[in-house]
Amino acid sequence: MQSRRKLRFRLVVSFALFGFGLSALFAFAALNIRSRVEDQLVNSSLMDDAKYANQFAQAHPDAPGPGSRLITGMTKSERTIYKAPLPWQNLDTGIHDINELAEDGTQHHYKLAVYRENGIISFVRYDVSREELGKRQLIISVIAAVFLFGLLSLVLGFWLSRKVLKPVSDLAQRLRDFRKNGKAELLAPHFADDEVGELALVLDEYSQRLTAMVERDREFNSDVSHELRTPLAVISSTTELLQGSPDLTDKLRERLKRIERSSRQATELIEALLLLSRAERRGPTRGETTDVGKVASDVIESQRPQMRDKPLEVELNVKQPVSVNAPASVLAVALTNLIGNAIKYTLEGRVTVEVSANRIEVIDTGPGIKPEDAERLFQRGVRGEGAGGSGAGLGLAIVRRLCDLYGWDVSMRPRTDTNGAIASIVFG
Repeated sequence: MQSRRKLRFRLVVSFALFGFGLSALFAFAALNIRSRVEDQLVNSSLMDDAKYANQFAQAHPDAPGPGSRLITGMTKSERTIYKAPLPWQNLDTGIHDINELAEDGTQHHYKLAVYRENGIISFVRYDVSREELGKRQLIISVIAAVFLFGLLSLVLGFWLSRKVLKPVSDLAQRLRDFRKNGKAELLAPHFADDEVGELALVLDEYSQRLTAMVERDREFNSDVSHELRTPLAVISSTTELLQGSPDLTDKLRERLKRIERSSRQATELIEALLLLSRAERRGPTRGETTDVGKVASDVIESQRPQMRDKPLEVELNVKQPVSVNAPASVLAVALTNLIGNAIKYTLEGRVTVEVSANRIEVIDTGPGIKPEDAERLFQRGVRGEGAGGSGAGLGLAIVRRLCDLYGWDVSMRPRTDTNGAIASIVFG
């Protein structure tokens, strides 16, 4: 995984590397050109002097050799090939690099020009040791200059990055202030007509669209809350009155109870969804303490009509009382989905609801789930195998959103001892 770096850091490093690399490249090119030009000039001058000495010797056989700081001086008596060092005598015409010991015993580097014409060989020797010392000093100076320019590039990169990114930092700070104040203001008037100003203008347009969407969502939630709660309240009150009638048969009374439970479930679901819609914008609502065991018992009773004639038992086992700081409607919606799914998919056997320390588990003996599908079932629109085409695959997705809102951990896993699945909620 690549580490993320701030934009300012990347700009500074890029600018410093560019400055260092450019100065190093320029220094290398300058040294290389200087060395080549110097070699060409020295070689050309040596060959000219060697040729001149040869021609002078041919024109004035008895005269001493011409004086030059580049030419090895030879008197009249010394002008014989046997006076030259033996290794020189076999050299061809041209420039040769030789290393010899000087009179002081130190090693010196020479350039030797050899010129042969009409049986006369002229030698011109040039000591380049001093020039090499100067070249080393120049290289040290150039390296110091490269590092100095690299340091200057780093300082300039810091200054330019701060200058360039200051409008971006101001934009981010204004956005943070809007989040603290809870009120969005126009950003574009505070910035120049450049790239940052264009970004601020786009953010303003996005903020306006988002605000309009939130307002429509809030109005829709209010309308749903009013329009659905009212008929549900009428259904609930009517069924309650009908149950008090003395001439009701047992079968009709049971149906009225089912209507009452369904009405209560619909009311709880609406309250939970509206709460979820509001809380995802403002944060979860707390302050209400709910007994998990009691809510689980109510949910089990409301789900018993799903059993019909199946050979199925539903058992509630409260090992340790647990209370959560959340509305009862939220917990009821979550448990209704988990317990209802266990009853729907279990054709025979047992569904056990266990309440223990800081958790609740729904254990069934149904067909079970595949380990790789356990997390996928909480995605929107995904249904378990054997759903038979019923449902839209939204129940567990709603459960996950409610649990995430209140910091609970909901999960499903297959049983290891027998067929079936285990759905659990761990309360944070």
